[in-house]
Amino acid sequence: MVTLAAIFPPTQPPEQIGAVAAAAESAGLEQLWIWEDCFKESGIATATAMLATTSRITVGIGLLPAPLRNVALTAMELATLGRLFPGRLIAGVGHGVLDWMGQAGALAESPMTLLREYTATLYALLHGETVTTRGRYVNLDAVALDWPPAVPPPLLVGGIRPRTVSLAGELADGVIIPGGVSPEEVRASVGHLHGRRGAGRGRADVVVFISAPAAGPAEAIAATVREYAAAGATRVAVNADEEDADLERFTEFLAREVSPLVR
Repeated sequence: MVTLAAIFPPTQPPEQIGAVAAAAESAGLEQLWIWEDCFKESGIATATAMLATTSRITVGIGLLPAPLRNVALTAMELATLGRLFPGRLIAGVGHGVLDWMGQAGALAESPMTLLREYTATLYALLHGETVTTRGRYVNLDAVALDWPPAVPPPLLVGGIRPRTVSLAGELADGVIIPGGVSPEEVRASVGHLHGRRGAGRGRADVVVFISAPAAGPAEAIAATVREYAAAGATRVAVNADEEDADLERFTEFLAREVSPLVR
């Protein structure tokens, strides 16, 4: 069964985070998704505020741009959240928007090499390993977390191109597929994802972002969600089309009117 979620985009002001998270939980929505865009809101800070405001809802970060963040710091932040809110966090990393990475002075000459080194290292740290690595971009000397999470948050990789999706299948717990991608493209990506899945790693998670009118109709949104679920999505996160949409009402609408039509 597919999980339905709402998106709190970083175009919304931070002061709305608490009210939207509380409304989503009160309405019975299972998940909220956020991401870290330059130069808007921090994904970690937003996730922390949402988790602290609620007691049940899961928060997914989709995604944190690897070029912008030292991997040891990201591991420390995610581990802290994992211990404070066990079982309620999903973490995603990715290339980031390359133009923004250039603006921030963090553009990597080989984004794929960076993402491979970063994902493998972050996964190991979150699972309590001591890591020594000498890579092109990631270099650690006997680093281990003093406070690793008892329940490591699932680590996903954002992307749509075959090499990135294959990397997600090989090194992570799943993939986050951005908006604007058709169900047929998702189905192809799922093939790449599972084709590189290592033995014993379990079924990979497939998170798909979509956009929909804030006012519905509910059946049309539910039908779209079912299409992506049939293509292999395990979670579908919905972003309101309108930038000025009332996200409190939108999360309630998804939970109470769309979700029953998806199940």
